[in-house]
Amino acid sequence: MTDTDSTVAELAQAAHRIRRYALRMGEVQGQGYIGQALGWADVLAVTYRHALNLRPAEPEWEGRDRFLLSHGHYAIAHYAALIEAGIIAESELETYGSDDSRLPMSGMASYTPGMEISGGSLGQGLVIGVGMALALKQKKNPAFVYNSMSDGELDEGSTWEAAMAAAHHRLDNLVCLIDINNQQADGPSGKVLGFEPLADKWAAFGWHVQRIDGNDLPAVLQAFDIVRALREAKPRVILFDTLMGKGVPFLEQREKNHFIRVDPPEWQQALDILDAARPNPKTEGALA
Repeated sequence: MTDTDSTVAELAQAAHRIRRYALRMGEVQGQGYIGQALGWADVLAVTYRHALNLRPAEPEWEGRDRFLLSHGHYAIAHYAALIEAGIIAESELETYGSDDSRLPMSGMASYTPGMEISGGSLGQGLVIGVGMALALKQKKNPAFVYNSMSDGELDEGSTWEAAMAAAHHRLDNLVCLIDINNQQADGPSGKVLGFEPLADKWAAFGWHVQRIDGNDLPAVLQAFDIVRALREAKPRVILFDTLMGKGVPFLEQREKNHFIRVDPPEWQQALDILDAARPNPKTEGALA
């Protein structure tokens, strides 16, 4: 097994755990944005177990890379990744969405360690990311800013204003991660407001663009490595085509899975399906 193969195998285990954590949190409330968490788990595994420069015991360390959850309704996925990274204790997942929990159903920076912004008003994350990236440049801080956002946010004018500003200021420390799952509350994203050809649009706005299968771990790993290695003075965007409900076929096949209510027996069924397909790497441990 090569070093890359070993890394991918360990990341597959991390993605599996992130999916399990999300399902366990969803079971607490009986509902949630589970489809997004399952589909985005591979990207989050690479983000938190490979790409980000963090100190789990010191989430406000000044030298950290910033991860912005612009799509605040993906909080359940983000909490799962924060548990995987060791920033939040696994025991807290049982409090998800409860009164006085540090894990509210929509992400809020004032509640949760490792949550940089209070997302949810779609189209704001990239705007904030531009400001953060500019500030880091002025402070000569080499940290990167990663903005995680949904394809629905491509409908927002503020997203494209921020995209222009990022290119104008040559923000090579800014990376935009876009989940293209083609699902919004009102239906398929492309029917709500067509946004293709996306790669051409971002390139025309002056960004370095990659478009990949967001559930192909080797491809995701390579894409993250490319954005860190680039020597072009321009911002970077990775367009990830993902499958909502990835890993649980009966959720993948739901016609509407933007927000999912799951019958009580189905939570254990979903966990059993995930575990039956669990990756089996050379070692079970977390990444060094």
